[in-house]
Amino acid sequence: MNRIAVLGSTGQLGNDLVEVLQSSNVFEVLPLNHAAMECTKHDSVRTVLKKAGPQVVINCAAFVRVDECEDRPEKALEVNALGALHVARTCAEIDALCVHISTDYVFDGSKGSAYTESDTPCPINVYGASKLAGEQLVRRSAPRWLIVRMASLFGKTGARGKGGNFIETIIAKARAGEPLRVVNDVRMSPTYTYDAAQALVQILQSNATGLLHLTNQGACTWYEFAREALELIGLGAAIEPIDSIEYPTKARRPRNSSLESERLNGLLKCRTRSWREAVKAYLVEKAYIPSVTLPATILS
Repeated sequence: MNRIAVLGSTGQLGNDLVEVLQSSNVFEVLPLNHAAMECTKHDSVRTVLKKAGPQVVINCAAFVRVDECEDRPEKALEVNALGALHVARTCAEIDALCVHISTDYVFDGSKGSAYTESDTPCPINVYGASKLAGEQLVRRSAPRWLIVRMASLFGKTGARGKGGNFIETIIAKARAGEPLRVVNDVRMSPTYTYDAAQALVQILQSNATGLLHLTNQGACTWYEFAREALELIGLGAAIEPIDSIEYPTKARRPRNSSLESERLNGLLKCRTRSWREAVKAYLVEKAYIPSVTLPATILS
């Protein structure tokens, strides 16, 4: 049985990944949170992982507060780049596959359509630059590596660094009667962490390496994402679509950072489901709407 260490195991993706790996009955799972290991300290990473002896290390740990990264670039690089380097070097020492979770923000959004694994990254904010640096250090330091780019994650645990996720924020504002003004000129690929975890397990079983994009199918704007969630719940809150210029942020965002994969379908038994079906499944999981017959996580 393969032993898999999951770094950042209490985060939004890490939590679902641990649950899915454990339920598969194929892997021995070692959940490692910040208290168990400090990814920015090489000695901590090396000591913990050498003692654990995993065959696979999945690094979900990251500094994800995009705007804060602009003010704290040293922190972003320490966690997202040097932390990735420490993990990759230790994976090389213990002969483990290094699985590094990255982001759509390595792209600048100027392509005008979805990015594939063949496209050249060009980040426009500190967060994206720090994650791209992490990717490059993993490639150069781990003999066996798998870099998986995901985007716009939402899951039941919520992002610890952000205090929840976008859907929860929108629902809370709608229920409180607050005005909802949501950007409608920025496109992305929503990714349900439970679906991403399910797919990643299949990818690991296929022994894949290299670079992959992993999201739910399709793309939308943040306005469309919010409207879909509220309509499914039945909340009649009005949402005003706005241009991003009306919602200035410290960090620049790519205008269209949606992702597609040239490799993913060949590694899975079937395709990931659409982002709309994923939102519905999330709302069922969180008991916002009653359980209904849903397509499988991986569509046939």
